[in-house]
Formats: sequence, C-alpha cells, structure tokens
Amino acid sequence: MQTHTKYWFLEGFNLFKKLGHLQMMRMCEILEMENIDKGEVISLDCQDKKNIFFLKRGAVKIVDKSSNTVKYVVKRGNIFGELALYDASASENEIAYALQDCVICYIEADRMESLMEKHKSLKNGVLKVYGIRIKKLERRLHDLFYKDSATRIQEFTMDYLDEFGEDDGKGGLVAKNLLTHKDIAQLTSTSRQTVSNVLSGLRKAKCIDYNSELIATKKLTTGSQQ
Repeated sequence: MQTHTKYWFLEGFNLFKKLGHLQMMRMCEILEMENIDKGEVISLDCQDKKNIFFLKRGAVKIVDKSSNTVKYVVKRGNIFGELALYDASASENEIAYALQDCVICYIEADRMESLMEKHKSLKNGVLKVYGIRIKKLERRLHDLFYKDSATRIQEFTMDYLDEFGEDDGKGGLVAKNLLTHKDIAQLTSTSRQTVSNVLSGLRKAKCIDYNSELIATKKLTTGSQQ
C-alpha cells in the first residue's frame, strides 16, 4: 500500500496529530493496511505476533472468546487490540468482528511500544483510550449493582446514540443499528427478551424509533464519553 494512502489514513486520528509530518511518514512505512468486509473476523494475533489496530472506517465489536460475550464496540477513528501493550496474553482472549465494511491499519505491538517510548504524546493518547475503556467497564459494574435492567438498557441506548449517532438536521440523532438485541443484552447484563421489551416500550413512548438499519431519538445529553 502506498505511503501517501496510509498517511491519509492516519490523518483522521487524534492520537497522531502531535507527531508531525516526518514522524507520520516514518510510521506509515511500517504499517499494514487492509479492507475488511462486514461480518469478517479480525484476528488480533497474526502469525503469533500481537498487533495494534487503527480503525479508519466502519465499526468493530470486541468479543470475549471464553464467554462469547461482547465486551465493547469500537467506532472509526479509534484503536483496538491495545491490551497487548500491557498484557501479552490479553489479545488471546479476545476476537474482533467487523460490524460494517471496515478499513484498518495495524502495527506489531513491539513496534508500537517502541514508538510510544519515543513519543510521549502517542503514549499518553493510548493510555487515555485504555483508561476510558476501564472507566466504562467500571460504570457497567456499578450500574449492575445500583440500576435495574430497564434503566441500564435505556441509558445504554442513549449512550450509543451519543457516541455513534449523527445530527439528523431536526434536532435529533440517528445512528446505524449495528447491534443485535443479544449484543445489547450482553453489554447491559440483561436478557434478550428484556432488551426487546424495553426498546419496544421506548418506541411506543416515542422516545426512540428504530428498525433493522437505523435507530434514532431526540438529542439528549447523557454524559457519555469516548
């Protein structure tokens, strides 16, 4: 893949904005770039090597191999597989699925770690992503103890729209409906039937509207973070 194409790829990532043109070009020389079709598995290990992935286009869900449950969803402009930087065996317990047609770049974890040691802004950026994901997991645990199923599902739906939605031009948000009811159930520690009932109730109350392709609601502030 030509270097200038990879440079275009990296330009959209806040993670690399402080590296400068020269360092960006050098990084492009060691990146691998791929197009991934919707539904394909993205192996976090390649030939026994741990990789860090950058998602330029599309969305990906990360699934725990042992329990076959969804851990989190990654949107464009973000990284995944970064656990390999902190725990060499972590990526062995995870698998990624493309929820849409995706464009990704990836780099070996060892090389990424070397770059992070040379560039403090890059190291801080990765730590920030990792920290935010930890906070989200902590919030899910807190909600499991202190909020009922319906509240967890409703708040997850609004968070999802805040994160993945776009302005519909009418003061609301609309997002592609990328997750099944089973996925949402796993992410909220509820059941698929409960998810179906709660979403149906929200639609009847005209809080949201959804079909197999899209989900939409009025623009709400939920305090979610990326």
